[in-house]
Amino acid sequence: MDIRGLIGLPETPQMLPPPPGSFLDREELIQHVGEFALSQGYVVTIKQSRKDRDVILGCDRGGVYRNRRKPIEESSAEQSRRKKTGSRLTNCPFECVGKKDDDLWVLTIKNGAHNHEPLKDISEHPSARRFTESEVVLIKEMTEAGLKPRQILKRLRQSNPELLSTPKHVYNIKSRLRQGNVSVKRFKTLRTQPPAVGNLHLPTTSEPSWRQRNPPRVPNLIASRFVGSQSSTSMTAFPSWRDTPVTTRQRIMFKLRELIRRDIDKLAMNVTTEQGKTLKDSYNEVLRGLEVAEHACGTASMQMGDFASNMSNGIDNYTIREPLGVCSGICPSNFLAMVPLWMFLVAVTCGNTFILKPSEKDPGASITLAELALEAGLPKGVLNIVHGTHDIVNSICDDDDDDDVKVASFVGSETASMYGYKRPSASGKRVIQSNMRAKNHAIVMPDASMDTTLSALVAAGFGSAGQKCVTISTVIFVEGSHLWEDKLVELVKSLKVIVGTESDADLGPVISQQAKERICRLIESGIDSGARLALDGRDVVVPGYESGNFVGPTILSDVSDEMEWCKEEILGPVLLCMEADNLEEATNMVNRSKCSGGASIFTTSAAAARQFQTEIEAGQVGINIPVATPLPFFSFTGSKASFIGDLNFSGEAGVQFYTQVKTVTQQWKDFPNSDGVSFATGESLAFTISEGSQQTENA
Repeated sequence: MDIRGLIGLPETPQMLPPPPGSFLDREELIQHVGEFALSQGYVVTIKQSRKDRDVILGCDRGGVYRNRRKPIEESSAEQSRRKKTGSRLTNCPFECVGKKDDDLWVLTIKNGAHNHEPLKDISEHPSARRFTESEVVLIKEMTEAGLKPRQILKRLRQSNPELLSTPKHVYNIKSRLRQGNVSVKRFKTLRTQPPAVGNLHLPTTSEPSWRQRNPPRVPNLIASRFVGSQSSTSMTAFPSWRDTPVTTRQRIMFKLRELIRRDIDKLAMNVTTEQGKTLKDSYNEVLRGLEVAEHACGTASMQMGDFASNMSNGIDNYTIREPLGVCSGICPSNFLAMVPLWMFLVAVTCGNTFILKPSEKDPGASITLAELALEAGLPKGVLNIVHGTHDIVNSICDDDDDDDVKVASFVGSETASMYGYKRPSASGKRVIQSNMRAKNHAIVMPDASMDTTLSALVAAGFGSAGQKCVTISTVIFVEGSHLWEDKLVELVKSLKVIVGTESDADLGPVISQQAKERICRLIESGIDSGARLALDGRDVVVPGYESGNFVGPTILSDVSDEMEWCKEEILGPVLLCMEADNLEEATNMVNRSKCSGGASIFTTSAAAARQFQTEIEAGQVGINIPVATPLPFFSFTGSKASFIGDLNFSGEAGVQFYTQVKTVTQQWKDFPNSDGVSFATGESLAFTISEGSQQTENA
């Protein structure tokens, strides 16, 4: 089953650019780009390189060299131009740049587009017949030892069985050696490696050894510079950003919105490769974050205050919404792009500066978004990113001598969110956005449309492998479930579990081995407590990724709300099926849940829908909608143990959260010298305290 069809997403893109980031050295950056390119069906070549400064990488499309023989009447300049256009390197516009910044090499994508189809078999590319620098050195040594080209090839293939070079290529190397040139040409192609041949998609669970030894570094973003974590200095851009006109701030949001649209492929791939969800789900996440950017473009109208003229004898009252100062946001691991956009977009548009702490498990999307924000024109120091775990969270939450951080937003598990609420609150910080665990229910009435309802339940229950706080984890069938359950199981069995980068993937892996073990443990607890296993996904194996953190779709039936385990937020592809005799009983079952992020009903009865809307105790209510997540013009809400605080994300409440109200009372009138208090300058002050009465106060 293709969930993409249910949510109207575009087809999966081809030949995506490598995720940008920071690396320990130049070789690691080049290797990262080269291996990613091979996984997408193209080959990368080094176009220019200054080893201590930068390296420019392009796409070696391959193809036939043009005739470079110089005609008699052709000038040297014209011949040089023809030679350049004859190179295969100019055929494809793809280009990325790596530059050394402090102690790290930073990769950016200059042009991620290609003008050709991906190679179906990388081994057919001319690069597969080229020698590496180390092989050139070996050829030199074996030539000096008297070995013939065929003997040299035979020995080289002992360590590289996939080598496709011929004796002719060895003769070419020998010719270069006689000229004293033992290095590879400036335009050097990254040759394919045997494991990548025939595999056009990036693995998410089996990483190359170089990546395991040296995982990519994600730098902090401090004052618009990507730096390591050695610095002990600090600065803030708040005063100048606060005084920037709101229309100027909005224009930056307009630009950022367009940049997110431009790089949506890159962002979606970044989310998929780090978190594991399918590209379909990643696209959906970035699109929801994009809606927040569009909403931020109209923040000026929501920052408008109130004005009351001539309240009494020429006195006016009005309110001003002002930014708070330095705000912070602590993000979860399941929404890499959407939650950061929820947090910092509205905050900075309101005139605040922001410190973002991404999840330590998957911080890449936040770095990409920060790069786009800087490209959009966000001034230096307005958006900052810090990485880490408990120590970093504590430093954000705790009070300090200067009390720099005024606000902390938090999204995470119940334990982490309670910690993230109580600790900064004790320091006097504003912490009223702390979204916690959710247990979302769907009530299915007997009159509901079966096909539409089941498709919605499958998409909402198993999208992103169930790793989101808006997942429908429990469905309550009114007046029996057997007919519904059989069709539900049949539909869920058609879902394809595979790596998220595959175009036909419905479920990818869960984020970690610990998450997989926890999900399987909760399933086993359900079986032990009497639940019936209608569909078991614990033993799913994905060929080629046998050690991956995959959990297949799982359905547990005959579940009662008295079972303690079913009250937990599973955060996995597990759907619990319950039964109720009528709508009132089903509503009571939902209301007894301590976690109530959202609840939905599927019915064709307007009366039943209205009764449900009135009586249900949930923050977000859906009527024939499985995931009742509102557009950012409205607030993202929750109730009971799913939310702690007074104000919510996005909407008008989001603006209220990131601003404070200042009330101004003013009076402008001509004061006669005989009235009021006389000052040395001859001025006098009179002010009204009640209807028509005046009081003079000595200063």
